[in-house]
Amino acid sequence: MEKTDVRPRGLLALPAVWVPTRLLLLLFVFKVFVFPGPDVTGDVSVIYHGWYETLRGGTFPLDDVTWQYPPAAALAILSPALLPFLGYAEAFYVLVVLADLAVLALLTYSGTRPGRTPRGAWVWVVGVPLLGPTVYARYDVMVTAVAVAALLAGVRRPRVLGALAAFGAMLKVWPAMLLVGVVRRRAWAAAAVTAGVIAALFTLTMPGAFAFLTFQRDRGTEVESLGALVFHVARHFGWEGRVLLNYGSVEFLGPHVQTVSTVALTLTGMAFGWLLVWRMLAVRFLPHTAADAAFVAVLLFTVTSRVISPQYLVWLVGLAAVCLGFRASRMHRPAVLVLTACLVTTLEFPLWFAHVVASDALGVTLLFVRNGLLVLATVLAARELWRATTRPEAVEPVAPVSRTEPADTPATAR
Repeated sequence: MEKTDVRPRGLLALPAVWVPTRLLLLLFVFKVFVFPGPDVTGDVSVIYHGWYETLRGGTFPLDDVTWQYPPAAALAILSPALLPFLGYAEAFYVLVVLADLAVLALLTYSGTRPGRTPRGAWVWVVGVPLLGPTVYARYDVMVTAVAVAALLAGVRRPRVLGALAAFGAMLKVWPAMLLVGVVRRRAWAAAAVTAGVIAALFTLTMPGAFAFLTFQRDRGTEVESLGALVFHVARHFGWEGRVLLNYGSVEFLGPHVQTVSTVALTLTGMAFGWLLVWRMLAVRFLPHTAADAAFVAVLLFTVTSRVISPQYLVWLVGLAAVCLGFRASRMHRPAVLVLTACLVTTLEFPLWFAHVVASDALGVTLLFVRNGLLVLATVLAARELWRATTRPEAVEPVAPVSRTEPADTPATAR
């Protein structure tokens, strides 16, 4: 049986780092300490709480263009009702911490299995606090917990992967990309059934379940996105557009914005095309391939999106953690780049967001660095995925594993 290289002291160090870093995040969102920059807790105390009151009445917030989420997001917004002895915001933060802890537990347990490593748990423990208090003031940690559980379960239980991926997609769309590298039809069937059941239940019981599709369609170019760099630079050469709060985020409005948004959508389409070509040419599917492919897919759609909100980095940290939990994964360098991008993200939001909005030298530099790191991570991750799966000689033989663990041997899509 393969040795796992797991030392008790190493495992004990994980909670030893997790506890103080998460306590610090809680002190920030509870405002015991004030984090510099704009208040990031308003989304919970004002926007989420407002949605909560509407959703409790049995309908989605149809007149609010900032509601841009699939129907199961209602469950996350309503979840503080599970802790009625706390105020809405306080209950929400407690539930986010529990979701964070659940991810740590899943990654830690997975890291003790043959062919695995605790490195993935360390990516999560270190990566989350790098994003500052924003990470606890959004429901993305909850969604990421579902995605991590799906990928880890999928190695042995493809139906669970499919069901959880579909549930995650109904929470915030992006977990649908967990299926990109999945070859077992049972996973896809479970995903289709789960998505169909959830969609039918919400459509029949709550009006406006899919109104979010229209709101998403009408979004512009958010100031932190890759395309926004065009206008940050153009403002120094006389561009006459404006920066306004629009559709729930700070966006550029004015000449040529629609063109840049169209280019972003075109790049997203090209990213989808690349994934389709990769899937058709891939011949090697190892237990970690699904995680690697999901990481690449989410990177591709993040960097080509019209919006790159700080909480998007939570998704990437979670997926990078799952990838590095597999000893054979080649996503080490992209994961390090993502962690570095997390730190720069906190500098640009909320710490120096005023400089970003003003498009001054500091703000533009921060965005060039952060978005550049994400683009480089995307290119490197996509290249590693291509090399590891489309060329048979790229896959190195691995040691045998125990009978209780799936063999780390290639599988085909047939």
